[in-house]
Amino acid sequence: MTLVAGIDSSTQSCKVVIRDADTGALIRSGRASHPDGTEVDPEFWFAALQEAIAQAGGLDDVAAISVGGQQHGMVVLDATGAVIRPALLWNDTRSAQAARHIITEAGDGDSEAGAAYWAQRTGTLPVSSITLAKLRWLKDHEPDNAAKVAAVCLPHDWLSWRLAGYGPGSGVEGLAALGTDRSDASGTGYYRAAEESYDLKALEQHLGHAPILPAVAGPLESIGRTATGALIGPGAGDNAAAGLGVGATVGDVVMSLGTSGTVFAVADAPSADTSGLVAGFADATGNYLPLVCTLNATRIFDATANLLQVSLTELNDLALSANPGSDGLTLLPYFDGERTPNLPDATGSLHGITRANYTAPNLARSAVEAIICSLADGLRALEAQGVQAQRIILVGGGAQSTAVQQIAAQVLGLPIIIPAPGEYVADGAARQAAGVLAGAFPQWTQDSTEVPAAEATPHVLERYRSLVSSQWLEK
Repeated sequence: MTLVAGIDSSTQSCKVVIRDADTGALIRSGRASHPDGTEVDPEFWFAALQEAIAQAGGLDDVAAISVGGQQHGMVVLDATGAVIRPALLWNDTRSAQAARHIITEAGDGDSEAGAAYWAQRTGTLPVSSITLAKLRWLKDHEPDNAAKVAAVCLPHDWLSWRLAGYGPGSGVEGLAALGTDRSDASGTGYYRAAEESYDLKALEQHLGHAPILPAVAGPLESIGRTATGALIGPGAGDNAAAGLGVGATVGDVVMSLGTSGTVFAVADAPSADTSGLVAGFADATGNYLPLVCTLNATRIFDATANLLQVSLTELNDLALSANPGSDGLTLLPYFDGERTPNLPDATGSLHGITRANYTAPNLARSAVEAIICSLADGLRALEAQGVQAQRIILVGGGAQSTAVQQIAAQVLGLPIIIPAPGEYVADGAARQAAGVLAGAFPQWTQDSTEVPAAEATPHVLERYRSLVSSQWLEK
């Protein structure tokens, strides 16, 4: 049996899965936690990786390994290979003003012109999460550290580099061994996915110079070997790795219901959205991964269950007992503002209340319908970029709810595929590692449930969108 390992180095933890390269069968696994915070010394990631590897029985018998990781994080190295300062993570918002400066400067003071410039140049508008904005923040606020930057890499790049035996003291020759993949590179703000090249001009302007950058490997290229001789795959950003893990192909749209929501598609052409709603990322197979984020997802279910003093299972049952459309009750779920549509100051609201419809089942169903409608807005943004959805792959904790599954099939009018629960990012990394060994991605069998497209309920989405427009978009 030939074994491969996949790693998911997320914001919260590091997970390792070891699978049979031929069948994908899970052999063993391990997990370790990461520290809290929006800036972290990368050495904590490496320590967690070692702990997770040990829990998984080690890598001595593994033939290939690949790392999937949180996107956008800024890891800056000096000429010796040492980390200059703690890495700024994707969720560190101190770079928000820097992102605005990057956009307005590109448009000579006109933010709309600047947005159009970046949409065409890289496919992604700079926001606080993007690496380029964090480098601009470093230049503006820590100029001495910015001047020391000899190389910039992403969390998954740095871990792959460490697995290959490099680290502090490796020097410029070691920095030249940094490698990445196009999916994670496309989330930096200085990689042009459509042309598969770095935008060094952007780095010179916003960091002050162009440092060493990881070489961008092809989807099935190795970027090195571990001390035990295992091939190291190019790795991937977490969403691209998850797409691999659930077997998404062109025409598939993946909707993830976690604390927040994510909607992304596998597409055969790049996108360029001047509104900034759709990030024009690349995927891990040679295609593209246009992606939309929403701020509100399963926490709305938690809040509604708490209000009704029921469990999430009971909330699911209540929602299924109500009629489609919740008898006219509509929830706008912008409890924490919203990203899609871009309404950071919005608040949630409940509409259409009557004495007849103000019931626990209708409240429960309105919460589920609200989140599905919110994700449908994300899908609409993707469709405006040319995505043609053929089916929906539903993942995340919220995807296991039968109410979510059935209501999604009704509101979206598409077949819904629900993969068996798993570590999709780590599984995708393992699948990439197997592909690096074989020269082609393996077709691993995957357990899943399919909910066919149900009788459409267009009035639910129409009423939702009408309320969004009248309450927020027209203000």
